[in-house]
Amino acid sequence: MATSSSSYGIEQLQKGCYYEWMSVQAKHIVDLKEALMSHRSKEDHKLEELVGKIVNDFQKYTEKRSELSRRSCSSYFTPSWNSPLENGLLWMGGCRPSSFIRVIYSLCGSQAETQLSQYLLKIDENVEVNHGGSMSDLNASQLAKINDLHIKVIEKEDKITKKSANLQENVADMPIAIAAYATDLVNGDVVVEDALDKYEEGMAVLMVEADKLRFETLRKIVDVVTPVQAAEFLLAGKRLHISLHEWGRVREEQRFGCVRTDAAAATGGAGTEKSKRSSLLM
Repeated sequence: MATSSSSYGIEQLQKGCYYEWMSVQAKHIVDLKEALMSHRSKEDHKLEELVGKIVNDFQKYTEKRSELSRRSCSSYFTPSWNSPLENGLLWMGGCRPSSFIRVIYSLCGSQAETQLSQYLLKIDENVEVNHGGSMSDLNASQLAKINDLHIKVIEKEDKITKKSANLQENVADMPIAIAAYATDLVNGDVVVEDALDKYEEGMAVLMVEADKLRFETLRKIVDVVTPVQAAEFLLAGKRLHISLHEWGRVREEQRFGCVRTDAAAATGGAGTEKSKRSSLLM
């Protein structure tokens, strides 16, 4: 595993990898929107190519993450590039694969409700509702396959979570607990360092396993649905990811702004303007 002198450098590589992926996702969103708007029923092959490219991009991202996590994985469990809101939602360094399927269920319900409203209320008789492959048009066979996948994914998530819990419990075992009890200040004991390295290596293995499950879940969903449905699903998932990142950032800025304002009020008028300027620079 990485030494303390190289950990910062590895974290910067991990951060760069993440922001590069966020940039790629932003481009994916534009490409998906354009493809869905210009899609015609006989041109599914174009959507298939785009969906395939996006799935391959995600696989490359997970492989790069896996490579970096083997060098140092701790940063992935509480990333400095995330807001506390995002970190609170993390499971094994990312999102739960089962959440992919929850996105599908949400899309089904939302689109079905919209189509029903258009039909019953006749909001606009000129609106042509798409019945050619949106998520609300999932058939019984597709729903059954997605439901089976959901059950299997949750079972695999639970297994990974239990393995993680076992590793965490091992921290309270020898030699770490004994070393912590025996001295007021735990120095870099070789035995302790070896034990911590072993723990981090174990967590890296679990994160790689979780990333594989994320990718396999995505791939299997795309195999079940139509090209249009796959594009809608990918667009919704990517918008959700980017939106959560932005919402978390805005919430932190608002909270830190409030803290600075309160601190300035407590120290008097001299610090007020400085506090305001600081909050504007965030």
